[in-house]
Amino acid sequence: MVRSLGRGTREFCVVRVIVGAIMLSQTSPLRIALVGMSGAGKTFWSKRLAANGRPAISCDDRIEERLTGPLAAAGYSGINGVAAWMGWPDSATYAQREADYLSAEIAALDEVLSELDRDPKRELVLDTTGSVIYTGNSILMQLRRQMTVVYLAASQQEQELLIERYLTDPKPVLWRGAFQPKNGETPHETVARCYPKLVAARRQSYEALAHCTLAVAELHTLPETDAAGDGGEAFLEKIQSQIAKKTGRANGV
Repeated sequence: MVRSLGRGTREFCVVRVIVGAIMLSQTSPLRIALVGMSGAGKTFWSKRLAANGRPAISCDDRIEERLTGPLAAAGYSGINGVAAWMGWPDSATYAQREADYLSAEIAALDEVLSELDRDPKRELVLDTTGSVIYTGNSILMQLRRQMTVVYLAASQQEQELLIERYLTDPKPVLWRGAFQPKNGETPHETVARCYPKLVAARRQSYEALAHCTLAVAELHTLPETDAAGDGGEAFLEKIQSQIAKKTGRANGV
């Protein structure tokens, strides 16, 4: 069952899918999709696994490719260039560029999932964006069916760091109407007030979408090196452990 909660531009998609979790095993291809807020560590861990020889795709890269035309016309490139092109959420062009970005993200994710559908034996670590939850129920159902979705959950203290990062080194963020300035506020003050609300609203969707949740703080305790050399396999073991616990609870173990 899938349930969407939305109010116009303030839509936040909450996904409830009752299907069996895709287990990590030696007999099935490794397919992991990392979800969570920007800065939670999705790219860090996908790169670690890629360094271990695991095929990996960055949704940021695929989205940038699809936005090459408008980015080049404005003199931008790279993930920071995408953020600069989108602009501050109260700018006159932001709403249209937010919509263009989301369209590119939907197309990019649909392309990746179609590739997986055509090749059932293909392995993949997918580094999604923080806005993956806005791509629509059809895409999200496919994502959950074809991959093990892992939510990297930031603590309250870590969320405050994410806000600081957004202010000092902004990445593309789809506010979806959550940026609501008050009279007399500076844009930075509005971000500081509204960003935690955005995180809280998204958390529900991430948790509902994911097969398992990993606390970012706990990942800091993983060994820096393992048999593969850089801790990537320890990360996979952590995922396996969490899924096993969740499955045990669901079965009354």
